Amino acid sequence: MAGGALIGVAAVLLMLANGRIMGIAGIVGGVAQDPRSPDTSWRLAFLAGLAVPAVVASMLGAFPAAPVVGGGVVVAAGFLVGLGTRMANGCTSGHGICGLARLSPRSLAAVGTFMAVAGLTVFVARHVLGGM
Repeated sequence: MAGGALIGVAAVLLMLANGRIMGIAGIVGGVAQDPRSPDTSWRLAFLAGLAVPAVVASMLGAFPAAPVVGGGVVVAAGFLVGLGTRMANGCTSGHGICGLARLSPRSLAAVGTFMAVAGLTVFVARHVLGGM
């Protein structure tokens, strides 16, 4: 519960401080498109704020062991997530947190699609492929 509240606070602070919507795909895309942009410093700081606590928590043993999957599965999953993000013109954080908060119909459609595909993926992985 505290994590969700912190994400909401981060979204509001980013909007107030920079006038930007907190969508990770857009933040990463901005760094990738023009690393010399004046926006790069806040983008990198934001991304570090996402990654560093997870790395520290992992080092402290806060996460249970994750199932091991092959590199091909990881690459395919990353490709499909990137493709979906591109098709939806944004990621789950941009649409799900900020878009829904702004009552965006496009974000509502995107989040509904994200959730339906996630449910279908879990069903296929567990019941069709035998639980990966």
